Amino acid sequence: MDYKELTPIQLDALKEVCNIGTGNAATALSQLLNRKVDMTVPSINIVPFQEIFDNIGEDEVVVGVIVRILGDAPGNILFIFKKETALNLIYMLLGERKEFLDDMGNSAVCEVGNIIASSYMTSMSKFTGLNVIPSVPAVTCDMLGAILSTTFIESMQFDDYVIDIETLLMQNKSKLSGHFYYIPMPGSLEKILNALGIG
Repeated sequence: MDYKELTPIQLDALKEVCNIGTGNAATALSQLLNRKVDMTVPSINIVPFQEIFDNIGEDEVVVGVIVRILGDAPGNILFIFKKETALNLIYMLLGERKEFLDDMGNSAVCEVGNIIASSYMTSMSKFTGLNVIPSVPAVTCDMLGAILSTTFIESMQFDDYVIDIETLLMQNKSKLSGHFYYIPMPGSLEKILNALGIG
């Protein structure tokens, strides 16, 4: 499916699924931190693959959390955080400042990825009736270009456009912006839209 051909109704439906997933994720994170966490209503954009590189910088070192989607609509979920943002997230979770990602920091970021991915997958499953299961997340710290290339090749996704779902995590005055990329395997997006009755 060519993402550029998605209709406003189809995009609104995807946004609604993500909006409910965001609310579930915020609740789960609040319970994890034992303090209130808000997540903004996600914005969904169909963006050129090259624009992702241009916005963050192909050679910039970022932190990526990769979650494989198994089941009826396989694919990958990829969270991209700037390194500073990831360290701030670790501080919120562990209460200590770190200058680099150690094993404890990786585990903390992994847990956030697991919570958000599970929330989105649960939301998608309830809306569509499809059986979708998130795998155990993996964290990597590398150049943006390397992370994206590997993830897209694994998904057999070579289109020029991708779905960019952007949301903002807020805890008191701390803001943690990150990019959430849903990278479906060929045929998966059509299954989701058909299940929603708008294929």
